[in-house]
Amino acid sequence: MSASLYSGKVAGKLLSVQLLTFVLLSAVFGLKGLEWSVSALAGGFAAWLPNALFMLFAWRHQANTPLSGRVAWSFAIGEALKVVITIALVIIALGVLKAVFIPLGITYLSVLLTQILAPAVINSYRA
Repeated sequence: MSASLYSGKVAGKLLSVQLLTFVLLSAVFGLKGLEWSVSALAGGFAAWLPNALFMLFAWRHQANTPLSGRVAWSFAIGEALKVVITIALVIIALGVLKAVFIPLGITYLSVLLTQILAPAVINSYRA
């Protein structure tokens, strides 16, 4: 998710919608059991936290208005950190927490899908 494509207000709304998505899915999976609910929370958190950190990283570098070559490097570094953090969180969820894969995967994919679809919905209401 490129924070430079969105204003801070839209980015904040996007993160809020993603957070709401995985909290609601966690509540729905809670009907199956506590283990499924925690697994869904872990999957959503593994998708949401790297996005939030990337957003903070992008805002920090956007404020300094770096040279054009440095923009590409800061974006690449931010994306690499996002991938590493995501992998680490999924490993922790599956290895340490012994999360159930189905709710973890469904919630993770739902948050990613929200990341793709929510900007279009948010922008349609802004127009």
